[in-house]
Amino acid sequence: MKKVFLALTLLFVQSAYSAPSRLKDLVTVKGVRENPIIGYGLVIGLNGSGDGGGEITNTSLKKMFEKLGLNPKSEITSKNVAAVVVTAKLPAFARVGQKIDLTISSIGDASSLAGGTLLVTPLKGGDGNIYAVAAGPLSIGGLKKGAKFATTGTIPGGATVEKEILTEFEKKNSLRLSLNNPDFTTAARIEKVINEELGGKFASAKDSTTIDLVVPVQYERNVVQLMAIIENFKVNPDSAAKIVINERTGTIVAGGEVTIAPVAISHGDLTIEVKDDGGKGGKPNTLYFMEKGTTLNELVKSLNAFGVAPEDLISIFQTLKRDGALVGDIELI
Repeated sequence: MKKVFLALTLLFVQSAYSAPSRLKDLVTVKGVRENPIIGYGLVIGLNGSGDGGGEITNTSLKKMFEKLGLNPKSEITSKNVAAVVVTAKLPAFARVGQKIDLTISSIGDASSLAGGTLLVTPLKGGDGNIYAVAAGPLSIGGLKKGAKFATTGTIPGGATVEKEILTEFEKKNSLRLSLNNPDFTTAARIEKVINEELGGKFASAKDSTTIDLVVPVQYERNVVQLMAIIENFKVNPDSAAKIVINERTGTIVAGGEVTIAPVAISHGDLTIEVKDDGGKGGKPNTLYFMEKGTTLNELVKSLNAFGVAPEDLISIFQTLKRDGALVGDIELI
C-alpha cells in the first residue's frame, strides 16, 4: 500500500517554477507536419494463417494474376494470403527515394501475419495521389513470448517516397507558430522572447495559440537558419491549475498551482481543516490543521501520511471542487 501512495504522490507536479523549455518543444510551424498515407495490399507467404477465402481477397488475387499475364478460370482461394491495409506517415519535406516506416493491419479473418511478405502496394494521400510505394517482409514483435496482436505488423523503411509535397519553405517571408498547449500567458512570453532576442518587433501573438512571425531582412532566403535559432530560445511555459483523474487506474495528475481554500474535510475517520491560521487540539492522527493557501501537493502528502487510498483521494478532490474550495479544474478520463 505504501508503494501505491508514493507513486501517486510523485505524479503531482507543480509547475509554478517550471524550468524553461525550448521553443521547438512548445510550438509547431504551420505547414511543417506529417501527412498520413494509406493503401490496400496483400500479404503472402503465410503458413496457413491467412484469410482462407473471402470475396475481397479472392478478387485481389485474380486481378494480380491477370496483371502478371495469367488468366485463371476458376476462383482462387488460399490460406497463405491475407488482405491488409497499409498505413504510413509522410514526413514534412519528404524527398523522392526517402524510406519511411509502415504499419500493416489485417482486414480479413487471418489469424496471424507472421512470416508474411507485403506485395508491392501504392500508398495514397487524401488527394488521391500516390506518394509512396510499399513492399517487403513483415515484422511481428513478441512472437517468442506469444504476440497478442499478430494480425498487425510493421516494416521499418518499407516504403519509398515517389512523389514530393511541393513547398518553398526557404522563400517564406512570414511564419505562423502554433502552441501545442494553447495559453495566453505562454503566447505573450514567446512573443516577448523572440522580439528581445531578434532585436525588433518581428513576432506578434494573435491569440492563445497563434504567434505570427515576420522574417527579418537578414534571414530572407535563409529561413532554415532563422528557425534553427528561434527554436532554441528558452521560454517558461505557463499552465492552468488542473487535475486529471483516471478512475479506472486510480491515477491522479495535477499541474499548475492547484490550491485549497479554507475548508474542513471529513472523510471516514479522518478530519483535516485548512484555516487562515494554525489550529490546536484534536485527536492524534484524526485531526490535522493546514494553513491557508495550501497546495494540492501538500494536501496529498498529508493524506498519504494518514493512509488514505487513491479512490478516497479522488472522492475528496471531487467534493472539494463542488464546494468551490479547490482552485483548479478537474478532468476525468
